[in-house]
Amino acid sequence: MPQALVVCPTRELGLQVATDLERAGRLKGIKVLAIYGGRAYEPQIDALHKGIDVVVGTPGRLIDLVNRRDLMLTGIRTLVLDEADEMLDMGFLPDVERIVSEIPAKRQTMLFSATMPGQIVNLARRYMTQPIHLRASEPGDDSAIVDTIEQHVWRAHPMDKIEILARILQADNRGLVMIFTRTKRKAQRICDDLTERGFAVGTVHGDLGQGAREQALRAFRNGKVDVLVATDVAARGIDVDGVTHVINYECPDDEKTYLHRIGRTGRAGASGVAVTLVDWEDIARWQMIDRALKLPFKDPIETYSSSDHIYTGLGIPPGTTGKLPKAGRTREGLAAEGVEDLGETGKKKPKLDDRGHSHGKSNRPDNAKGDKAKSDRSKSDKPKSDKPKSDKPKSDKPAADRPQRPRKRTRGGKPATEV
Repeated sequence: MPQALVVCPTRELGLQVATDLERAGRLKGIKVLAIYGGRAYEPQIDALHKGIDVVVGTPGRLIDLVNRRDLMLTGIRTLVLDEADEMLDMGFLPDVERIVSEIPAKRQTMLFSATMPGQIVNLARRYMTQPIHLRASEPGDDSAIVDTIEQHVWRAHPMDKIEILARILQADNRGLVMIFTRTKRKAQRICDDLTERGFAVGTVHGDLGQGAREQALRAFRNGKVDVLVATDVAARGIDVDGVTHVINYECPDDEKTYLHRIGRTGRAGASGVAVTLVDWEDIARWQMIDRALKLPFKDPIETYSSSDHIYTGLGIPPGTTGKLPKAGRTREGLAAEGVEDLGETGKKKPKLDDRGHSHGKSNRPDNAKGDKAKSDRSKSDKPKSDKPKSDKPKSDKPAADRPQRPRKRTRGGKPATEV
């Protein structure tokens, strides 16, 4: 029975937290299990029955296993709610309250949140006893943005953004890059476009299966791709070392989203660069963000892919074009990272022979496909007749031996006189 439970808003964050906890508790022999959707139930249930010390999971899958009585929370002594404000934004607060209600009242509870809206404060007061509020910041620093992040905010045309982006990715001293978009479709489009231009790119968004999302994250961490395009929800809480540039391809929705995005770089005292590309129609939204965070970018500079301040401000070599030269294509790429079979569909893959043909069982009975094909061919080979089909059974006698049926002629509905 697990003794500690960590609740996270997204699958990627849950997997990352579980990996870090497993590494930290390796010497103590602590067993950690990540529970989230997109994977088959059976391996997670088997691991729970064998015995787990720490469970890290997303609200939906946790409630499913609690309802099935496969996950018992009566032994939990430590509860952690990670990224609580994000769980609030995603509508998980009722699920979180349901999970907390299954846990004994005598426990230690820790709540982590980048911001503290009213509902999160009420949650802390309801389920925590005399909580202590700790804020992680530099001494004497009341700003929400660390000084090690160099910020650039430019007003750009949507048709020219991809050209600007391709040039930024060729800046000197660039490490890993994270690009943020508001929609899944735009994230995939940027990934495809940059791949055609020669960059090693992966993407993480909701339209991808869990196996493909984990493949992209592994490739990004392993350095097989150095550019990751992601939506806000999918990339929430992702912590990867070596991210030097964060690019907001589209203006964030609010100041909180802006802080979460650019917080992927400039960590642990390292320096980082954050570039935000603002459309003309998003100027009003950006000015609200600028005013809330007290930034000096109220009126972003009008910028094109040929603007000089792009090259001088980010250290881009002169003459850089929108395509990566072949000499710079040194990364292995996303295809070099295998896709793990997570049992997402619950079906086994058919075995293939040397020619790649499947010999798995079909849902049809034996030879059903072949019989149907033969039947279709035999039907198509027969000459078509314009005569109407008769419902009477056909005779086996030759045509000459069959009795002739008298023909009756009518004129105006009356029998005609035979000649």
